[in-house]
Amino acid sequence: MPSFQDPGFGVVRLLALLVTTAVGLYVCYLLILPFLPALVWALTAAVLAAPVHQSIASRLRRPNLSAAISVVLLILVVFVPLAWVAQHLAATFQAGIATMQAQLASNTLQEAIQGHPWFAWVDATFNRENIATILNNVASWLTELATSFVRASVANVITLLLTFYLLFYFLRDHRQALRQARRLSPFTDSETSHLFHRAGETIRGVFYGTVITSAVQGALGGLMFWFVGLPNPLFWGVVMALLSIIPVLGAFVIWVPAAAYLAVTGAWVQAAVVAAYGTVVIGGIDNVLHPVLAGGRVRLHTVPVFISIVGGLLLFGASGLILGPLFMSMTIAILEIWRSRVRDVKSRVRRSVDPAADAENQSPEM
Repeated sequence: MPSFQDPGFGVVRLLALLVTTAVGLYVCYLLILPFLPALVWALTAAVLAAPVHQSIASRLRRPNLSAAISVVLLILVVFVPLAWVAQHLAATFQAGIATMQAQLASNTLQEAIQGHPWFAWVDATFNRENIATILNNVASWLTELATSFVRASVANVITLLLTFYLLFYFLRDHRQALRQARRLSPFTDSETSHLFHRAGETIRGVFYGTVITSAVQGALGGLMFWFVGLPNPLFWGVVMALLSIIPVLGAFVIWVPAAAYLAVTGAWVQAAVVAAYGTVVIGGIDNVLHPVLAGGRVRLHTVPVFISIVGGLLLFGASGLILGPLFMSMTIAILEIWRSRVRDVKSRVRRSVDPAADAENQSPEM
């Protein structure tokens, strides 16, 4: 029988520990998975509400009461207005689909396109039957989406209640949670602080820089549609806001076809207004407002941001809007920590091999 002092037995114990840890982490992931949306939104709300909560807690000095007041304020200021908007959007959603189908059923658009030689390529490429098939498929998908949302209303209510429940403890016990995370973290204190800071900045950057900017663009787009007399401005404003969240895409996916539609139907003045307003105001607001709100918090290139947001939405649903960029940003931060450690090891090896080496002669890394 192998001795407990045998080095091979130590390797077996290490492998057993690694396997046990991996199994435990995987089981914990499965346990957390049903609560992941509530955890993500509670964490996001806790990070965003931290300044207000700290101000309340410093005055009251009663953790339970301070956390309860902060949660109630967040419900009244944020969630109640959002619930009201969502209720109105549900009705507007169906009206928007009905309007799309009504426009499609009429011959107005087809006759207008055929009457303008400039747009003859549209009729040659997409005949009326093809457009009907495409839009009917889109309408069917949107209807199924709305139906699934109604069916999941009970689950959404439970998720919302869990979010408030978790938010209370995130606000009340955040210091203890941070200390516990530091104690369990495999990184040094400075590295852990860097990761915490990076996570907080990413959440704030995604929310302020992406969500709020997209909401403003959608609101401006909806106002533009209302001003020129296009149908269902609220519906299209929401669509433009959702498209503005995704990098590369944007509100122009909606207002450019709208300007073309106005042009082919003879409303040249309205078409010019939509084109100019969309280019200067809606397009320009992203360049002005996003840097102010985001403040360089999400330090990622456009391509990783696009992949993280779209991939996060596909993988985690709505909570992927936060989780995708958060995982991408944290992974890059961890790789930076490894790069720093490898660089330190190389520096120590060089000093041990050549103690008289002058550090000033070493070329700095770009």
